[in-house]
Amino acid sequence: MRVEHLAATTEPAIVQEVLERDGCCVIDHMLAPETLENILNELQPHMNEAPYGEDDFDGRNTRRCGGLVARSETSRSVIMHPTILGTAERALSHATKFQLHCTQTIAVGPGSQAQLIHRDQWAFDQFAFPSGFDTTFSTMWALTDFTEENGATRVIPGSHKFADKQEYQISDTIPAEMSAGSVLLYTGSLYHGAGANCTNEERIGMIIHYSLGWLRQEENQYLSVPQDILATLPEDLLRLMGYDIACYSLGFIDGGQDPIAAIRPELVRS
Repeated sequence: MRVEHLAATTEPAIVQEVLERDGCCVIDHMLAPETLENILNELQPHMNEAPYGEDDFDGRNTRRCGGLVARSETSRSVIMHPTILGTAERALSHATKFQLHCTQTIAVGPGSQAQLIHRDQWAFDQFAFPSGFDTTFSTMWALTDFTEENGATRVIPGSHKFADKQEYQISDTIPAEMSAGSVLLYTGSLYHGAGANCTNEERIGMIIHYSLGWLRQEENQYLSVPQDILATLPEDLLRLMGYDIACYSLGFIDGGQDPIAAIRPELVRS
């Protein structure tokens, strides 16, 4: 059992083949050091103010900071990374559109215990989706090195094909170790969880998740980004955030109008 590592130049079609087989993979060295530095500098003030988790699942020594579209200009290019969007399009091709689902930094602090092994799509009210049906496509970007000692995400390769509602222990998993600037990709049905941090330093990751266009987003993208920032964002990002009609007729306003009219009427398509 191992996590396959791919080169940054790997085409989305090849990435998707690995995801179909294993449910996860790492793409190495996707972000330049200056990109990492910019993201951390932009988000550090918000991360410093983020509270620690209130339960074992969120991590009592773990801080989470969301709303990255508004808080980090640099992160927007990561959200729109062509390789990631190309893979998301394939991973979620059973819907006519996919959308931005959740953005968040997760700083796993020293002394953090390992997280419950889970599936991301349990967030949808524990609904029993058919076996092999994925509702989300997830990315965990390493803003610092991810090691087994500092709490690298634990995964069970191949578990996207397992039965739902199963219980697994950390001993059933392996760490998805990767260097800063690399990214772990995994499906909504992959069993995984954050590892324990046995070091004296925080392990910082950035999750950017995508979901089927007919599902409610985990992070409310409409309320997370204020109007003055919406006025500056490119159309493709706005539509990915949900300012678009999805799956034929979902999300319209005023009897069928393009929802982007509510914030950027000049972008309405004729």
